[in-house]
Amino acid sequence: MPDHKDKRSRKEALNRWKADQRAAARVKLPLPNEQMQAMFDMLDVERSRQECDHTLRLTRAWLVSNDLPVEPVVAWLNETGGYCDCEALANSEEAWQTAIHDVNG
Repeated sequence: MPDHKDKRSRKEALNRWKADQRAAARVKLPLPNEQMQAMFDMLDVERSRQECDHTLRLTRAWLVSNDLPVEPVVAWLNETGGYCDCEALANSEEAWQTAIHDVNG
């Protein structure tokens, strides 16, 4: 049976690994947090008004209307499972939240 020191050491190593993973994910974010939040807020509102057409139509339109880079955001969304507006809201928003919050967040 592992002793208390070994358990603590493994837990600390796991926490460091998780922090490193979040830091790496933050580096890949295509927009500042305020803009990411605004994008997901828009999707939340718009998705309650209309059905998903299985594209990133709403996201692309919002990015263009806000003069933001479309392709880097779309690439990041795809990388995080956001292949359409509803998946972006479900999967990519969760990936963003995970990246920006600390272990205790």
